[in-house]
Amino acid sequence: MTELLVGTRKGLFALVGEPGGKFDVAARAFAGEPVEYAMRDPRSGRLIASVTSAFYGPKLWYAEDPSGAWEQADGVALPEDGGAALERIWVIVAGESEGSLYAGGDPGVLFESGDGGATWELNHALWEHPTRESWQAGGGGLCLHSIVPWPGDPDRLALAISAAGVWLTEDGGETWRQGNKGLVARYVPEEAREGATALCVHRLHRARRRPERLFLQFHGGVYRSDDSGETWADIGAGLPSDFGFPMVLDPADPDSAYVIPLEADLDRVTPDGRVRVYETRDAGAGWAARGDGLPQQDAYLTVLRHAFDRAGDGETLELYFGATSGDVFGSGDAGASWFGAATRLPPVLSVTASR
Repeated sequence: MTELLVGTRKGLFALVGEPGGKFDVAARAFAGEPVEYAMRDPRSGRLIASVTSAFYGPKLWYAEDPSGAWEQADGVALPEDGGAALERIWVIVAGESEGSLYAGGDPGVLFESGDGGATWELNHALWEHPTRESWQAGGGGLCLHSIVPWPGDPDRLALAISAAGVWLTEDGGETWRQGNKGLVARYVPEEAREGATALCVHRLHRARRRPERLFLQFHGGVYRSDDSGETWADIGAGLPSDFGFPMVLDPADPDSAYVIPLEADLDRVTPDGRVRVYETRDAGAGWAARGDGLPQQDAYLTVLRHAFDRAGDGETLELYFGATSGDVFGSGDAGASWFGAATRLPPVLSVTASR
């Protein structure tokens, strides 16, 4: 049985089912409120959700069951004398230490928990970084949306911030440095690209079996790094568009990546009215379209950065994504074929899968 936690503009939906058929709505929580992201901690089974209340602002909540009682986490706040407001919590990620979790938000902030998500603390080194005054917000705000631990090493972490680029630490977040060499901001005038700081990364992932390899979806470009994020090479050739948001890797294959291209930054819909997921199994040297079972005519869908996830790996890899149309699609065979998992949900903001 596979569980999908689907964050929408009108609440959290817990869907359960088997690959190949419709998924049932097992529970709904936070009715009427935007749920930016929700995940199940693979170590404890605890659920953590980011909810942006129109009255109380962004909060983190945790529960043992999606249909049970949710408790509000403590410590999710910015310093009162900092002159900035917390706008949104974009993502929650399990760390490498027991009970550790990370949460990233707007304005470019990182929170850390050591007790499974009940209490949180702000990472002050990133918050007080001397370059912060030069950081620029992307279209969705100054969002820290990607948090990428290093398997087996809790001190090494990579982050992506829109539009402040990639950030790296090797000392558990005590110090941070940028890792942006090779990224090209084609959305700024050519004469201003050298040394540009407004680097709008859309998504960042690490190859689990080759952790020095990272894949990145940029605001115009798909990139790969083979030196832990120090330098980047563009691998977007062969895609119908190299603009997009979501990305998934197969943990069993360090040469794999899946992306869902969108037409362009000013036309954020699937190209040519066809819904296709593109797969590489050679680290970006070539890409193959995977659309069997997906809408292939007059389908202009938008898939957001956190609305694409996977369960399992290798021969048992399942893929799932949701669209702002309220549709959720899945594949039980690593993208070779697709099925409709759910329809008529509110606009989908995020999807996480587990089994």
